[in-house]
Amino acid sequence: MIKEKENLFRRLLMLLDVTMVAFSLFAAFQLRQNIHLLYRLDLFPQKQVIGGLSLASNYLNILPILLFAWWSAMSYCGLYSSFRKKNFFEIVWAIAKSAFLVMVVFATAVFIFKLHFISRSLMMLSFFITSVSLIIERWVIVSFLRFLRKKGYNYRNVLVVGTGPRARNFIRLVNRHSEWGLRIIGLVDAEKEVLGKTVCGKRVIGLLDDIPSILSSKVVDEVIFIVPRKWLSMIEKSLIACETQGIKSNIAADFFNMKIARYMSTDINGIPLLEFKTTEGEEWQLLLKRLFDIIFSLIGVVVAFPIFIVLVVVIKCFSPGPAIFKQVRSGLNGRRFVMYKFRTMVNGAEGKRKELTSFNEIDGPAFKMRNDPRITGLGRFLRRTSLDELPQLFNVIKGDMSIVGPRPPVPSEVAKYEVWQRRRLSMKPGLTCFWQANGRNNVDFDRWMRMDLEYIDNWSLVLDVKILLKTIPAVLFSIGAR
Repeated sequence: MIKEKENLFRRLLMLLDVTMVAFSLFAAFQLRQNIHLLYRLDLFPQKQVIGGLSLASNYLNILPILLFAWWSAMSYCGLYSSFRKKNFFEIVWAIAKSAFLVMVVFATAVFIFKLHFISRSLMMLSFFITSVSLIIERWVIVSFLRFLRKKGYNYRNVLVVGTGPRARNFIRLVNRHSEWGLRIIGLVDAEKEVLGKTVCGKRVIGLLDDIPSILSSKVVDEVIFIVPRKWLSMIEKSLIACETQGIKSNIAADFFNMKIARYMSTDINGIPLLEFKTTEGEEWQLLLKRLFDIIFSLIGVVVAFPIFIVLVVVIKCFSPGPAIFKQVRSGLNGRRFVMYKFRTMVNGAEGKRKELTSFNEIDGPAFKMRNDPRITGLGRFLRRTSLDELPQLFNVIKGDMSIVGPRPPVPSEVAKYEVWQRRRLSMKPGLTCFWQANGRNNVDFDRWMRMDLEYIDNWSLVLDVKILLKTIPAVLFSIGAR
């Protein structure tokens, strides 16, 4: 019954949302038309008259596409899952992400199918009105549901299995967040000694074998197993009892004291898996990062193409050998790829590195030398201005690299990494990173590694933009360059 009610509520919410989207498009159309009319009446003679809009029927034709796009984006961002454990900021952020996804998809569709009749100002106004309307709608719904919970309605009765430290922490958490709408009706344990006792204000009402009878005699909406790892073989019958009676069950999976990795549940062909992921970012964010990489790199190649031609000719004139230097580097999770750079050293410089090992000026497996005799005069200029990195735009287009990410090391350096340093390979390497944006060669190896891990642990699209903005002055003024 509870499940049917939840499904009904979800469908009603979807219907309300698509109504809001349609209303917002209509409101934006009317508002834009009225502004257009005011200009035509010369009420604002100092302004230029805005061009007329296409017929409303044209916008009615695209309305189904717009409704489907909003519904898909909101479903993807989790706006049709339970509100109980979400704060209002999380809901607003999900609506903002949905709006951004719809704008990207819609703008792409307009460009590909050449829908010239669509007014960009009208659609931007529509997206704004839709976002505000959805936020107000969700605020009203959430406020109303929480009001009902305060009055004793709209609660889910939860049976908690376990009385250990993790279970006690969960009980305290539920007690602090009444807006979740969870009411713990009792606890279950495997030890007879705790039967009848009170833990964090909740009474132990049975043992594992009693769960079928508890489910039959009490109103239970959900069972949450917060048990030690050694109990996993003992709770199978209890889980089957929940399945048999149609009661939702959950197993708390915080079995391990992971410091960095984040938990994520997934499955492969129905086999449930518990995933521990150290890199931040959801799939839609990584997709946007990849789209940005492709667009930025293609634009960069087109704009810098004359520079490519000039540098190839100049390098060939000043130093015998190929203009493009190719080197095997380690990429995502150790994948090897060929990285491209404009050659800044004499031809065959790699074979002379062993002779200079004693002059290494950086700790760790990396090699840095201030006055490396292998670097040509032109090469020093290319390195100082980072022009030697331009060919790596092709590595970004191929997918071996990203615009922002840890710099790709050579495999011989990776072989000498300490265990904790290998985690920097868990994200695709990039053209620029924290290290380059904060002094480049002035950073020692250990600090370099920790800066890369800091980037991985805190990654976001906003952080990528910040690093790019910091990289520009670092390159222009040759900060830390050698």
